[in-house]
Amino acid sequence: MSSIRSTLAVLACTTLTLTACGGGSEDPLEGGSSGDSGGTITVGSANFPEAVLLGEMYAQALEAKDIEVERNLNIGAREAYIKAIEDGSVDLLPEYTGNLLLFYEKSSSETDEDKVYEQLQGALPEELTALEMSEAVDEDAVVVTQETAAKYKLESIEDLAPIADKLVIGGSPEFRERQAGLRGLEDVYGLSFAEFKTLDVAGPLSIEALNSGEVDITQLFTTQSAIESNDFVVLDDPKNIAIPQNVTPLIRTDALTDEIEQTLNAVSAELTTDELAGLVKRLEVDKDSPVDVAADYLKEKGLDG
Repeated sequence: MSSIRSTLAVLACTTLTLTACGGGSEDPLEGGSSGDSGGTITVGSANFPEAVLLGEMYAQALEAKDIEVERNLNIGAREAYIKAIEDGSVDLLPEYTGNLLLFYEKSSSETDEDKVYEQLQGALPEELTALEMSEAVDEDAVVVTQETAAKYKLESIEDLAPIADKLVIGGSPEFRERQAGLRGLEDVYGLSFAEFKTLDVAGPLSIEALNSGEVDITQLFTTQSAIESNDFVVLDDPKNIAIPQNVTPLIRTDALTDEIEQTLNAVSAELTTDELAGLVKRLEVDKDSPVDVAADYLKEKGLDG
């Protein structure tokens, strides 16, 4: 992939208040920006464990190069954190190529990961740059319990057609609008469910709702340890509504320097799907902190200094 280079403007230095992971500020969008940080990079993330971990990983990798970093992690759903990076409240975010492309180019139907990345470069506004994507992929998955799969003989999403109108599906507000979510299930697969229940972003509420029978189907992410630990069944997607979701750093173009680009691309070059799943398991099962998990990974890969 071609290297995208930009020159960081010399900015006035302004003291900023550190916002810790999980939100120490009343306003989750408070924090630094490329417009007033004097070289400080403010790292944000979505509000689920993997995204927070990736944001922490980027932050520590930059700090290892003596780049000043502030954290504004755990912001919220895509609509919230994209607003933050567009208005300069944050400078850098971990993102996923497919869903980011669909955010800016809703009509895209591309399913090849390299072409998704290529389309993304053209779809982004000039003030944002997607750096090199990693091999690591974390896609939306449509999941059911073993009991539901056995009862209705479910292996793929297509198998839902005769019984969808009897089933309750749950997911995040964003999942409801995604082509890889409820919209695709309805438009591409022709499914009509009895009810949609709004839950969290593939988090504990979704897992509990599925286990308790509050919903029959929900959205999780393919790297989540909860799928294996709860013996959930991921339904096959023969019509490919779930497009490739390679992890990629998204940065404000005016915050990008050669050193930042090289540092973040080095992280992307190392990260694999299996490694990411293992790191997420440490968060979800072992209850390790994102700070510790990120530090251990960067040290293992020689990216901590």
